[in-house]
Amino acid sequence: MTTIDTTIETTGRSVEEALENALRELGVSADDVIVEVIEEPSRGFLGIIGGKDARIRVTLKKSRAEIAYEFLTGLLQRMNVHGVIETRAQGDTHLFMVDGEDLGILIGRHGQTLKHLEFLTNVVSSRGIGNIKRIFVDVAGYRKRKEKMLEDMARNAARRVERTGRSTTLRPMDARDRRIIHLALQKNGRVTTHSEGDEPFRRVVISPRRNAGAASRQR
Repeated sequence: MTTIDTTIETTGRSVEEALENALRELGVSADDVIVEVIEEPSRGFLGIIGGKDARIRVTLKKSRAEIAYEFLTGLLQRMNVHGVIETRAQGDTHLFMVDGEDLGILIGRHGQTLKHLEFLTNVVSSRGIGNIKRIFVDVAGYRKRKEKMLEDMARNAARRVERTGRSTTLRPMDARDRRIIHLALQKNGRVTTHSEGDEPFRRVVISPRRNAGAASRQR
C-alpha cells in the first residue's frame, strides 16, 4: 500500500474563501484536511492598491487504512520482525494480513498479543478519514485457523447435545469467538444457541431445540 499526501495551495479574498476553494477542488469537507495559512489577506493602500489575497496550504488527511498500514509497518521494523503486509477492503471494514516467518511474537499465547495489536491498530488509525469502521489484523493465518477450530468445536458440541439431549456450556469467549460459534450452528435445526454470563466470562450455551420452528437466540 502506498500512502500519498495530497497538498494544494489556494488563494481567496479571505482565509475562509481560500479554504472553500480548496475543499471544492479536493471534493472533501473541512474535517478531512489540515490547513496552514501561508499569507494573511491585506487590503493595501486606501483599500485599493497593493492588496493581497489570502494564501493557504491544504493537506488531505490520511485514511484509516493508510494510518493502520504505516503503524503496522513501523511496528515490524522496530521489533526487527520480517513480515509482508497485505490488505483487503471488506465493505466498511479493512483486513490487514501479516505473513512471514517466526511471527509467533505477534500472536502470543492464545492469540492475546494479536488481540492487543488489533486494538492498538484501531485506536491509532481512528483519526483517519474515510468510511472504514473497523480494522481487522491477522498474522500468519492465525485467525483463519482459529475460526475453523471454533467451528469444529461448535459442531462437535452440537452433536453431543443431539446425542444426549442435554445442554452444554462452552468455555468463556470474547464476542468475536462467540459470534463464530453462533454462526456455525445457526442453520442447525436440532440445536439452539445463546450466550450467558458477564464479560470476560461470557459463554455460549448450546441446547436441544425444543421447538423446531424456534429461531436460535444469538447475542
